[in-house]
Amino acid sequence: MTARHQVVVVGGGPVGVGLALELGLRGIRCVVVEQRTELSMIPKGQGLSQRTMEHMWRWGVAEQIRAARTMPPGYPIGQVTAYENLMGEFWAAPPARELVQPYYSQANERLPQYRTEEVLRRRLATLPHVDVRLGRRAIAVEQDTDGVRVTVEGDGERELLTGDYVVGCDGGRSLVREQADIPRSGTDWDELVALVVFRSPELHRALARFPDRSTYRVLHPALNGYWMFFGRVDVGESFFFHAPVPRDGRVGTYDLTSLLHRAAGFTFDCDIEHVGFWDLRVQVAHTYRADRAFIAGDAAHTHPPYGGFGLNNGLEDAVNLGWKLAAVLQGWGGEDLLDSYTLERQPVFREVGEDIIGGWIRDDREFLQTYDPKADRAAFEQRFAEAAAGFGKRLRDFEPHYEGSPIVCGPPGGTVSAHGEHTFRARAGHHLPPLPLSSGRKAFEALGEGFTLLALDADPGGWAELPVTVVQDTYAGGREAYGARLILVRPDQYVAWAGHSAPADPEALLTRVAGRT
Repeated sequence: MTARHQVVVVGGGPVGVGLALELGLRGIRCVVVEQRTELSMIPKGQGLSQRTMEHMWRWGVAEQIRAARTMPPGYPIGQVTAYENLMGEFWAAPPARELVQPYYSQANERLPQYRTEEVLRRRLATLPHVDVRLGRRAIAVEQDTDGVRVTVEGDGERELLTGDYVVGCDGGRSLVREQADIPRSGTDWDELVALVVFRSPELHRALARFPDRSTYRVLHPALNGYWMFFGRVDVGESFFFHAPVPRDGRVGTYDLTSLLHRAAGFTFDCDIEHVGFWDLRVQVAHTYRADRAFIAGDAAHTHPPYGGFGLNNGLEDAVNLGWKLAAVLQGWGGEDLLDSYTLERQPVFREVGEDIIGGWIRDDREFLQTYDPKADRAAFEQRFAEAAAGFGKRLRDFEPHYEGSPIVCGPPGGTVSAHGEHTFRARAGHHLPPLPLSSGRKAFEALGEGFTLLALDADPGGWAELPVTVVQDTYAGGREAYGARLILVRPDQYVAWAGHSAPADPEALLTRVAGRT
C-alpha cells in the first residue's frame, strides 16, 4: 500500500509533532511516523523557554501547556547553585531566564516532556492535513528527483509512504540522517552521567532552606567542572538527578543512593523509580539537509542537558524549517529557502554546544581548580557568586540571530550566531521584540501567517509578490524603540529587513527574502 503526502516526518516526539503542527496549520499535507504508542514517563526536556512558549501560543496551546505543569501554578522556575553539597555553607539563587523576559511575548514554563507531548498530540489530532502513524517504525528512506519514499513497518505489515520531502526528527540515532549519509562531529568529554528519577518527601523538606526553585546545581572540586544536580518534577516528592559516575557504572552495581546522599549532604529516604546513563558529549551534524531529506532536533544535534537548550533548539529547528517547506510547496518560496535552513540553524547549535555549554564547563572547572574557601574566603566568595550567576549571564548572551543569512538583509559582514545582544531595536536577522501597539496588543500578536510588514507612520508600499499582512500604526507611543518605521517580519517572527523608508529595490528585496535567487 502506498500513501502520498507532501512531507513525511519520521519521529513523533515533541520536535516531530511541532514540525507537523507548523506544517499542518499552514495547510501542508504531512504524515508523522512514530514507533512509540505510549509516552515515556521519564521527566526530561522540562524547561520551555520564552521563545518556545511563543511557538506554543501560535500553535494555540500555550494555556494548555501551562495547565499541564506538574508544579503548582506560579511556583518559581529557577536554579540554586551550591558548593560541595546542598547543605553546604555556600549557595546562591541569582536570576536567570527572567533577565530576558521583556524581549519575548510569553513567559517561560516548566513541565515534564511527556506532558508537553500530550498537549501537542491532542492539538495535532485536530488538524485535517496531518496523519499520524503510531506503532510504526521507519526502516528505509530513499529519494530521487521526483520525491521521497519511506518504508514503515508495524503490526506485521509494511507500508510505503511517498512525499516531496522527508524530515528526520528521530533522535540521536536517526535513521534519516544515517541513510542520507550526513556526518556529525563535536566534543566528547569522555564522561558517563547517571540519570536517577526518585521520590523523597524528606529531600523536599530539606530544600526549605532555599527560596523556592525548580533545580539545584552542586559544584564540587572533585568533579572537574561537571555537575551534580537535582530537578523537581513536582513540589513535594518527585525529583530527577544527574551526576557523573565511573565509566563502568551500571544499574545494580553502582551505589546511586550514596551518590544522591553525597550531593545532598545528608542521608534521606528515597524511592528510586528509574535509572539511566548517558554520555557527556556534543554532536552536531555537518549539514541539516541532503537534497530532499532534512533532519531536526536530536537527529541534527545532541548535547548534555545543561540549561534546557536541547528541546528548545529542536522546536526552533521545526519552526524555521516548517515555514520554508510550506513556502516552497505553496509555490512562493524558492530553493534558497531550503538551503538557508542549515545555514541558519547549524551554526547556532554548534556555538550552543561548544561555546555556551562547553564554556560553562570550562569556566566552572577553572573556578573549582583555582579558588578554595579555606585558602582565601573573600576571593572564593566573589568568584562563587560569579559562577552561580553564570546561567543568567549565558542567557543574556544567548540571542540567536541570522544576520549572515542569505535570505535576510543583514549588515555587511554579518554572521549567523548564538551570541548576541537583547534589545528592542528591530534588526534584520533577529527575533522581533514584542513592543505594544497603540491598540494595546503586542506587535507579536498581530503578525500574520506569512510575512508581516509593520508600517509605523510610513507608507507600506506594494508587497503583492509575497503573502504579506500589513499592520499600520504610529511610530510614537513606545514603538520608537524599534528604530525603524518599516519592518518586514518573516513567518518565524525574525526580521527580514528594516528601514525608515521603502527599500531602493523592492523587487530585489522580495526575491531575496523569498529565497528565489
